[in-house]
Amino acid sequence: MAIYVILALDVLNGISSLFLLCLGLAIIFGMMKIINLAHGEFIMLGAYATVISANAGVNIWIAMLIVAPVFVGLVGLVIERCLIRFLYGRLVDSMLATWGLSLLIIGIITTIYGNTQQGVPTPLGGFSIGSYQSSYYTLFLAAMAIVMMAIVYGVMQYTRFGLIARATMQNPAMAATLGVNPARVYMATFALGAAVTGLAGGLLAPVSGITPGMGGAYVAKAFMTVVGGGAAILSGTMSAASLFGAVNQIGAYFTTPVYGEVIVFTTAIVLIRLLPQGISGRFFKGNL
Repeated sequence: MAIYVILALDVLNGISSLFLLCLGLAIIFGMMKIINLAHGEFIMLGAYATVISANAGVNIWIAMLIVAPVFVGLVGLVIERCLIRFLYGRLVDSMLATWGLSLLIIGIITTIYGNTQQGVPTPLGGFSIGSYQSSYYTLFLAAMAIVMMAIVYGVMQYTRFGLIARATMQNPAMAATLGVNPARVYMATFALGAAVTGLAGGLLAPVSGITPGMGGAYVAKAFMTVVGGGAAILSGTMSAASLFGAVNQIGAYFTTPVYGEVIVFTTAIVLIRLLPQGISGRFFKGNL
């Protein structure tokens, strides 16, 4: 019985981690239609911000929950003003530009900190279930996924900014005639998506090896999940993260982690073939 509880916790951890990793991309890609291939590097910057500030004496919780999202949000703001704002509506150009940006960020971090692996200790202890061990941090990540989903839903559904952002993404010309500045909305939305991604990087810093190239391990899964989820930012991303996270963890349990990755990518191919509009396009039309 204990092994099934541990497996359930592993599945929960896989789902919550994948959702946190994808939420920022869902905001940027789902709302702005910008293919940000530097998404993995935003995660990496959040992780490095956590490690560097924690090693400098900042409390680990402040480093994860405040320093990481604020730093990456500011980086996203600068990138949007200097690069992304010239690429709206140009999908191929945005792909090439953000790919080059990802290489630039990796090069800068490698030059400064080297290619050695860094990390921070997990801030919460563990507990036993029978002869198996698990961590309270797994439950914390699940709680953070729920909190972030509630925050993004509340902001987008019930605040003036959320209303203006959704209206601008749907019809920027009409929003401009009503006195909205679309450029400012794009800037704020991109910075918000970057900050959420930085938070994900900070939260995953204690449980993953941190290197300049770590983002490459996440970007494919993130795009796979966002595309598989469809147009709905929250319901689509959560449903796809639940499917792929569960398939990955269960597949890895019954086979190996490598085969688990193969199974989840195969599942994604089948899903996109059967539901080209994504899960939300078939089951959650009109939802946020």
